[in-house]
Amino acid sequence: MKKLSVLKIILGLALLLILGVVWQGSVQAAPQMQLTPFPTPTPGTDGRIIYIIQPGDTLWRVAAISGISVADLRDLNYLDADDVVIPGQEIFLGLAGPAEEEEADILPTSTPTPSAPTETPQPGIGTLCVLLFEDENGDAIRQEEEVSLPGGAINISNRDGSVSITEDTTDGLEYFCTENLEEGSYNVSAAIPEGYNPTTVLNTGLELAGGDVSYLTFGAQANSETVEENIPIIEDAGKSPMLGLIGVLLLLSGVGLGIYAIWFRK
Repeated sequence: MKKLSVLKIILGLALLLILGVVWQGSVQAAPQMQLTPFPTPTPGTDGRIIYIIQPGDTLWRVAAISGISVADLRDLNYLDADDVVIPGQEIFLGLAGPAEEEEADILPTSTPTPSAPTETPQPGIGTLCVLLFEDENGDAIRQEEEVSLPGGAINISNRDGSVSITEDTTDGLEYFCTENLEEGSYNVSAAIPEGYNPTTVLNTGLELAGGDVSYLTFGAQANSETVEENIPIIEDAGKSPMLGLIGVLLLLSGVGLGIYAIWFRK
């Protein structure tokens, strides 16, 4: 009985020994996982160095092989501390010269065709018409019957002094018009003749745009002295030759009637 128990123990130990050998052999025979080779990244045509994540890669492995710290890799690729990389993901490693820079230097370079010169836009042209009128009623508004006031002057000038036009005013209804003026800022003023008082401002600024036809009016009214000088003088009625002739006729008629009365009494 004891011999049977010892035999079972020996067989059990032998079985365990055999299983241990088989398990160790299978473990040693299992191939270890090999990391994929790290392909040397080359700059693209834009100078960017991009690495494609391979199976088994980690951010630590890419950092160790490329010589860039993990922190810099995260900053360059906007990765957080918890982010992991996956196969096929592009990792930006930095900038360098284009990979085909030497070949590009050998190839002939084409000279760009010079573009045609850009034409400078021409300024617009406008017209400015000015009238100094005799403001008879003094309301500062020109009526149709109020004509140009002679003896005055009109001046048109611009800010840079390239335009300065002065014109004397004459009697009539026509505006003084200046054509072909370049668009821009102008100053227009009027001088009134002696014996007149202004009824409007005599100086104003104007912004003339291309294609515009602008009209300005300045008014002046005769003062009291000028009005008195222009009142027509009525001649004395006693000195009128027509009245003298009528008086002679009446006198002759009276003489004739007197003679006729004397003759009729006889």
